[in-house]
Amino acid sequence: MAGEARCASPVRSAGVSEKNREGKRTARERLAVEREKQKAADKRRRALIIGASVVCVLGLAAVIGVVAANAGKDDSSDAGPVVGPSGAQGKDGLAIPVGEENAKSTLTVWEDFRCPACKSFEDAYRSTIHELTDSGQLRAEYHLATIIDGNMGGTGSRNAANAAACAQDVGKFVPYHDVLYQNQPPEVDDAFAKNSKLLELAAKVDGLDTPAFRKCVEDGTHNSWVNKSNDAFKEGGFSGTPTVLLNGKNIYQDQTMTPAKLKQMVQEAAQG
Repeated sequence: MAGEARCASPVRSAGVSEKNREGKRTARERLAVEREKQKAADKRRRALIIGASVVCVLGLAAVIGVVAANAGKDDSSDAGPVVGPSGAQGKDGLAIPVGEENAKSTLTVWEDFRCPACKSFEDAYRSTIHELTDSGQLRAEYHLATIIDGNMGGTGSRNAANAAACAQDVGKFVPYHDVLYQNQPPEVDDAFAKNSKLLELAAKVDGLDTPAFRKCVEDGTHNSWVNKSNDAFKEGGFSGTPTVLLNGKNIYQDQTMTPAKLKQMVQEAAQG
């Protein structure tokens, strides 16, 4: 009717309000669900980060363990039992003897096959020492060290010492010892690290270059023995190589010592 005021239907208003409430509730639920999803995602992300960190720590620990386990190992051939050369004597069987056991004088020599000063000593005293040991007046005891390997790096000192010990096994230590010093490379040249070089020099000694000798050299049979000998050198508190003792007295430090004086001292001791 014209002029009548209209008002909204109560039923319709109630329906609209219910729909609004339902819409708001649905939105809140969706928001809550999204929040839960976000929390779950954050939790998974944190778990992954922690897990990755643990793996990194474990991996680092494994690397450190491997490094520690291999620390100080020069070569796998250093491992294994200590096998001394035939006839080695003295404390712990670390001395290679030359000459008569009942000689009145004993010359103890600590040497390194890469040591230039050792070569100089050998070149000067070799013939005198041979004369005195061959005549039964002097007993020489050779101890092998590897200090040049430690100072310069490489394995030539050790490999040459092992080869010399292999030569001792077949009674050829003295001539091979001399050949090594007569053919010593420059100190910075680690030529003795090559077994091929050591075998090449062995051919200069009659009867030495045999399959047994070659196997001994190539297998590093006496490497652990050489290492033990070097440890004894360090524990002995010696100042360097060569260290030469005559009846316990260091004669290499004697500035007046000569081959002739050494010979006189040994002969006097032999005469009583």
